[in-house]
Amino acid sequence: MSMRIIACDRSYAGAILAILNEAIENSTALFDYRPRTPAAMDAWFDAKEQARYPVIGVVDAADQLLGFASFGAFRAWPAYKYSVEHSLYVERAHRGRGIGKLLLAELIASAARQDYHMLIGGIDAQNAASIALHQRLGFEQCAHIRQAGFKFNRWLDLVFYQLLLKTPAHPLDG
Repeated sequence: MSMRIIACDRSYAGAILAILNEAIENSTALFDYRPRTPAAMDAWFDAKEQARYPVIGVVDAADQLLGFASFGAFRAWPAYKYSVEHSLYVERAHRGRGIGKLLLAELIASAARQDYHMLIGGIDAQNAASIALHQRLGFEQCAHIRQAGFKFNRWLDLVFYQLLLKTPAHPLDG
């Protein structure tokens, strides 16, 4: 299968929404209960554009979105300005084909280009595939929060995996 990485614009909002909503309804990849709306996607894209956060996708030869990834602020205080939290989702029928690795590698490169120092991802502690993907690309577990969420009538542990980058060359306070 021919695949390529793209920068997703709003024309992919429907496909992104479908991937997100499938994950919300059928998995613990998102600790969310209700599917998101098209209006929520407008606000999501507005926030990404305003903060200059990338939305990266992998498409097939027919331009069908197979997965997407992005990052955003880790915490709101100024001293966290070099840290970002990422998210990555692959369309259900295309999981296990290396799409997640392509997306995560591109997110890492994008974070370095934008002079971030740390990427962090929150993962359901039972999501072995996502944990293995992060470990393959150099992420290390830095936290394990027990019973952080409750979904599908069970408690969910949350683990955080981080990757430290060599950027920025000259970090500044303020």
